[in-house]
Amino acid sequence: MAVMAPQMGEKSETNGANGTHATPPMPGLWITGIASQYPPYLLGPEKLDEFAKRFFDVEKPGLKKLLQINKTSGIDTRASIGDYQTGFASRPEAPTLADLDKFYRRAGVDLAAQACRKALKEWGGRPCDITHTIAVTCTNQGNPGYDLLVARRLGLPHTVDRMLLHGVGCAGGLAIMRAAAQVASGAASRGKPARVLAFACELCTPNVRHDLAEAAACADPADVSIAGVLFADGAAAFVLCNDAGLLLPQDDAGDDDGGRDSGRAEPLFQLLEWDNATIPDTMQHMAFYAEGTGFRTVLTRDVPSFTKTAIGPMFRDLLPGFREKTELKSLDVADFDWALHPGGEAIIQGAQEMLDLTSEQLRATREIYRTRGNSSSPTVLAVLDLLRKMGRGKDHVVATSFGPGLAIEMSLLKRCRAGDGV
Repeated sequence: MAVMAPQMGEKSETNGANGTHATPPMPGLWITGIASQYPPYLLGPEKLDEFAKRFFDVEKPGLKKLLQINKTSGIDTRASIGDYQTGFASRPEAPTLADLDKFYRRAGVDLAAQACRKALKEWGGRPCDITHTIAVTCTNQGNPGYDLLVARRLGLPHTVDRMLLHGVGCAGGLAIMRAAAQVASGAASRGKPARVLAFACELCTPNVRHDLAEAAACADPADVSIAGVLFADGAAAFVLCNDAGLLLPQDDAGDDDGGRDSGRAEPLFQLLEWDNATIPDTMQHMAFYAEGTGFRTVLTRDVPSFTKTAIGPMFRDLLPGFREKTELKSLDVADFDWALHPGGEAIIQGAQEMLDLTSEQLRATREIYRTRGNSSSPTVLAVLDLLRKMGRGKDHVVATSFGPGLAIEMSLLKRCRAGDGV
């Protein structure tokens, strides 16, 4: 039977007597598993000093300045895939970009797969039930993307819908959350379940020889990039489902053959609002470029001032929608825990002062920064993962991160408590 389009003056899916089109209800978006994975080595500032002395003249003005910052960064230990004694660190020559690529596609894939397995276990479903993957990295540029290697390692179906983001740097953890939300919402509009496995992985410390060499070549200490004393290694993953995706399909074998009854994943967070933007005229202040001898990082001293002034306006733009969805009209800054990307001490301190946040609201951000450093894209997800394990906390969470562009990403989430009836 042919479906007739409404004629002029007729109403289709109207809302009330005024004939306006009804807005379809927003689908539920649920994080049902989240995990972070750090490599085994935790290196104090003294390890970088020792490493630098083996290969460079540490009295060079730029390098001397960098090593001074190393002692006052606020990072007690950085997560590292190596020990600064073996592998690339023991060779007389620095690794090339080809060396870094080959290493990432082994060690990085291993690390990402570990994070994914932990998130999948908490979700409770099977790898074959994942419908989409969304991944991000800035420390590997190979094709096919590392996301395919991770999918193969996990035994995901060859039909899984894959997406790999690039060019977003430290903003990547929330960029994949935004993309997962859009994908899951799109699936819901088609009446389909979405069970999205999203993951981020960065290996930054293998690039430290390049960072130190750039600092040694920097004639003006005021222009030195702090990347060499800031960035660490890590991976994180989460599973995001729409309403239909919360249902866990039954094993094909059925109960008589040891199959699993269909069930329902238990949500950890409900994702209610999100947004991203670029801060005008700031592109030159943060960048990450591939060169023959490694990656060149640009981080100017102006980054903290730009980021701290961007957080408040985006939060204010998202807050009315969040209030409406939670039916809590008085919610404000103080009612949220803040999973702030720990891009550096100045960024954390600037955001705290600008928004009048308490140390308690930023407890997970500071703990990750102090004990693991900044591992770029997965870091904000690691903060969110830790935050939920640090006591009951507030019912609502803001997650925000920044990357090249300068870009800002923000997500507003509601914790799912036992008895909420989710």
